[in-house]
Amino acid sequence: MNTSILNKNIQDFITQNSGASTTKLALQKNPFSEVDWIVILNQIEAKGKAKEKLPTWFLTENIIYPGKISVEQTSSEKTAAYKATLISGKTLIDLTGGFGVDDYYFSKKFNAVAHCEINKELSAIVKHNFEQLQITNCSFYADDSTNVLNELNQKWDWIYIDPSRRNDAKGKVFMLKDCLPNVPESLDFYFEKTDSVLIKTAPLLDISAGLSELKFVKNIHIIALENEVKELLFEIQNHYSGEITIKTANLLKDKTETFEFILGELEYPSFHLPQKFLYEPNSAIMKSGGFDEVSTSFQINKLHKHSHLYTSDELISFPGRRFEIEKVISYSKSDMKAELLNQQANITTRNFPDTVETIRKKWKIKNGGNLYCFFTTDKNDNKIVLICRKIT
Repeated sequence: MNTSILNKNIQDFITQNSGASTTKLALQKNPFSEVDWIVILNQIEAKGKAKEKLPTWFLTENIIYPGKISVEQTSSEKTAAYKATLISGKTLIDLTGGFGVDDYYFSKKFNAVAHCEINKELSAIVKHNFEQLQITNCSFYADDSTNVLNELNQKWDWIYIDPSRRNDAKGKVFMLKDCLPNVPESLDFYFEKTDSVLIKTAPLLDISAGLSELKFVKNIHIIALENEVKELLFEIQNHYSGEITIKTANLLKDKTETFEFILGELEYPSFHLPQKFLYEPNSAIMKSGGFDEVSTSFQINKLHKHSHLYTSDELISFPGRRFEIEKVISYSKSDMKAELLNQQANITTRNFPDTVETIRKKWKIKNGGNLYCFFTTDKNDNKIVLICRKIT
């Protein structure tokens, strides 16, 4: 860890230039001969990326950043803060500590948190940063997590783990066994140290694939930030054998949209031709696959078994986007020419053969504006276009 960058003049320079173009700065002469110019430029770039994602770090003095990649790959504060509300206890060990954002928030819920990070320099950086952040109940272990678990030899309330994909797994179907640590292989060992494991995975992991590799899954959490799925969490309790609940959360600026359902419970959705209002579920629900459950839970109608759009005559509160349907047209040459040729509109396709790009090109539809057009299939298998206005 390069502590010379904590020189006040260097820190002031980093703060003053955060957000500036490091490409342009790189052409200047290094004003600080005692520190490599590349190191300073990396701090500037990483701090700039932290401004929105990690505001607590950004606003705290004397923070050291390990590099922009670590900042890009770490949890955002918003998802970390939400995650910390999902579990509780006295002790937690994080087997893949990284930049420590999750542990910062876990430390506010647990009496003691252990941060394991095999990269010794990163471990030292996080320890330093936690001192600046005034976190005193976190201990740091710069070693392989298996060694740490064996050496500490204690029972933990929770084990938290965020396995990373091995480089040789690129291009393959994403499976947990292709990650480091190999969680499915290590699960029995973890259960010697705890009864509760929380596994964070990348959002592209298929839920059914995760379930095929894991056992004793109690809850699956899908977390989206501003309608972009960021994390998939598998909550595991040793010897658990009951129903699996899927819990979705879409973290927005002014609210959090939540929805949950029991996986595999038989649901009987209702179907209807387009009514007065249209509903599009948020990305966390789309990832969950709970499409029939949305219909039964909110008592709204699906347009088609595979369309995943919903409709009703009465406007309801809904975890996703809401629209008022102004017109329904068939996807035919005459209707498209009359209504949308050379127009400006926001286009979405759901259960429709043509792509957005193809539709735009074919009908010369410009992007943007206040019009929202959904190209989809109705319950009678007709290709239709819903011309809508968004409800805020």
